[in-house]
Amino acid sequence: MVATAIVPQAAATGTSTPDVYRGGRFEPNDFVIAAEDSGGDGLILPLAALRTALEHDGPGNRRLGLLFSPADRLEDALPLLDRVAVLAIDFPKYADGRGFSHAARFVRAGFTGEIRAVGDVLIDEIPLMRRVGFTAFEVRNATTRRYLSEGRDPSPGLHYQPGAVPEPPAGTRPWLRRRAT
Repeated sequence: MVATAIVPQAAATGTSTPDVYRGGRFEPNDFVIAAEDSGGDGLILPLAALRTALEHDGPGNRRLGLLFSPADRLEDALPLLDRVAVLAIDFPKYADGRGFSHAARFVRAGFTGEIRAVGDVLIDEIPLMRRVGFTAFEVRNATTRRYLSEGRDPSPGLHYQPGAVPEPPAGTRPWLRRRAT
């Protein structure tokens, strides 16, 4: 099967990222975006290509993921979510915040798999991405990679408003929430 793919902005630069930041450390990347496909275990496809692959028993026994672009519609992706292991939400540029809303909506719709930020992911956005449901980050920015490698995660420990993911209350003030550790 030949799939045409929307290439995230960072992927278009030709730089490859062999690992993903999740759980406080960099781990081997077990999924690749279709445009960078090297025949690994998992394959992330854009919405139209994923729909076609699932209809035609696509890539054999490979695990599948969905590359959700800013202009994609949530309603089109919902029927496919139970058949994907990873939801990769594209950030084509740092100023495009639609991915934050998409992640929160997928969490509210009941998606419990990995939600991965791909594209232009910067260090100051990671705390906010976690609050709306992102669990993994494909980081290509050199400064962000260095900060995370050095353990310099800027995520605050206390929040005044609830996020999309559950947070336990802190102390006697129910409106003050503590980040889950």
